[in-house]
Amino acid sequence: MRKIVIPGGAGYLGRSLSDYFVGLGYRVVVLSRGAESRWNDVKIVPWDGQTLGTWVHEIDGADAVVNMAGRSVNCRYTVKNRQAIYESRLYSTRVLGEAIRSVQQPPKVWINSSSATIYRHALDRPMDELMGDIGTGFSVDVCRQWEHTLLTSYTPYTRKVAMRTAIVLGRGSGGAMTPLLNIARLGLGGKMGSGTQFVSWLHLEDFVRSVQWLIDHEELDGAINAAAPNPCTNADFMRVLRFVCSQPIGMPSQRWMLEIGAFVLRTETELLLKSRRVVPTRLVASGFTFNYPYVYDALRNIVRE
Repeated sequence: MRKIVIPGGAGYLGRSLSDYFVGLGYRVVVLSRGAESRWNDVKIVPWDGQTLGTWVHEIDGADAVVNMAGRSVNCRYTVKNRQAIYESRLYSTRVLGEAIRSVQQPPKVWINSSSATIYRHALDRPMDELMGDIGTGFSVDVCRQWEHTLLTSYTPYTRKVAMRTAIVLGRGSGGAMTPLLNIARLGLGGKMGSGTQFVSWLHLEDFVRSVQWLIDHEELDGAINAAAPNPCTNADFMRVLRFVCSQPIGMPSQRWMLEIGAFVLRTETELLLKSRRVVPTRLVASGFTFNYPYVYDALRNIVRE
């Protein structure tokens, strides 16, 4: 039986990955800050995301490690939160490298989370792994250091992938769709800001399938964009969302309104206003096909089917 270890896998995406790989017949182990237990045939093993411990035994002999650890960026970027965002990503990645280097049978592949936000604010052209321009600012710097920590870890027998994931859309509470659906159903789902900023997104089903693809395809390493091949403008995204929700009314949100709302909700407008025009050149070139390449099909599946 093949084995996958998912550090930080107790959240929305981690649970979706766990369920998917259990369904494929994998033995799934999640490293979590919670107490050791089991759910849905998944073994939960405690770790602190910073230091080596008994959890290292789970790495030994595993086929794959998929690191999902990292404090949520859905917060105000205070000094304290910035430090937590940095440390939760860099420390967990660093200690995983130490663990992989120390075991007798290191995993064949180590997939580490990164983000499509690593690219600059792009209205003019798509950003891919080959010709994309890396941006500037706090979020980009986090991604750069995160990937640097991964790629400079000395793990000579383990292939490493930095998975630059776009916003993942799926059913169920805890994901990005919940607040978007609430906004749309209240009649507030108009364009945000100018509406010209691009939204890069990925259906949850394609997210878990792309992780499996990266595990199975040994020719893929380094930076990989995990995003649907057809990013759309925010105005188009919200229009489609209103349509599948059968809500004809969509009040637009001016930038100043979003700034006030973000302050009240303790989050940042960058999550809504930055233009992420990211395309999955390397995934597509390797033969991966998306079940949901267009936003209409993705949102219709999530909301109506």
